[in-house]
Amino acid sequence: MKKIPCTLMRGGTSKGVFLLADSLPNNITERDELILAIMGSGHPLQIDGIGGGSPQTSKVAIISQSTHPDADVDYLFAQVAVTERIVDTAPNCGNMLCAVGPFAIEQGLVSTSGDLTTVRIRNINTDTFVHSTVQTPDGKVRYDGETEIAGVPGRSAPIALTFLNACGSKTGKLLPTGNVIDSIDGIDVSCIDMAVPVVLIDAPQLNKTGYETAAELEADKAFMQQVESIRLQAGIAMGLGDVSKKVIPKPILVSPAINGGTINVRYFMPHKCHGALAVTGAIAIAMGVLLPDSIIQQYIDIKAVDTKNISIEHLSGKFEVSLTQKGHFPEGVQASIIRTARKLLVGDVFVP
Repeated sequence: MKKIPCTLMRGGTSKGVFLLADSLPNNITERDELILAIMGSGHPLQIDGIGGGSPQTSKVAIISQSTHPDADVDYLFAQVAVTERIVDTAPNCGNMLCAVGPFAIEQGLVSTSGDLTTVRIRNINTDTFVHSTVQTPDGKVRYDGETEIAGVPGRSAPIALTFLNACGSKTGKLLPTGNVIDSIDGIDVSCIDMAVPVVLIDAPQLNKTGYETAAELEADKAFMQQVESIRLQAGIAMGLGDVSKKVIPKPILVSPAINGGTINVRYFMPHKCHGALAVTGAIAIAMGVLLPDSIIQQYIDIKAVDTKNISIEHLSGKFEVSLTQKGHFPEGVQASIIRTARKLLVGDVFVP
């Protein structure tokens, strides 16, 4: 049996395994086979590994010291399929990103700097940069606090994330197709690449209210097939190629907010409906709020929108995103959020 140092952490509304790059093979094929063994993929319960049997809990973060002058650490995210033996490193995961700062500090990769420590993170998946500000009183990471986030029980210390250059994260363009609105299978959609490539879909055009539960949406097989058809065609139109084995672009149903928020959504991962909302997806949605003539804008009064507090309603509550323009639109738009994280377990994972 091979023994590998491992930390299990909750980041936002996700849970996953944190590994140091130095503990893994340099060869990508060997590395991915090791990750599949660690998680137990290929079985619906991931019974022979430490994966959680769900896309939200079958995630891996690989961390290393950065050689880039603008970053302290490099973060490579891997979405690990549950029933299939697939390791997808195309997307970033903003929820797992919440735990990168605390992990880097506790691993000695970053020194603390008073009560607050900002960790400069380079996301290798998308070559983007994020600043993570972590509570570090007395030189130690603090996990307990009074901050609540939808989709997570209890309260924890706040972690502030600022995405410095999220526009065109995978394609280099906010609008990879060149259009604000595209028609796919007769359905109007907005294909946006901001932190993650997404396809914004008007829920009523798919005969949905947008307020259905995850179980209700997933039980409608014809609907799920229609969403996947749109996603596959959007992937080609966005320049991502054949995305049948990738988790991007993410399909997102949009509908009017009904609980005082800015917009209501149902977010797909992409073949299951998320119980809450991904960080990167929230940032893309927030940009869709600002984007003139997007699918979202039919449901909002843009003059009444506070760009410092775009509130996105989802299955578990609300997700707030603050957008700040630091330069030309859209490249100069920076996104900030508040999330939480918690260390769950530290030890060794054993694989054959």
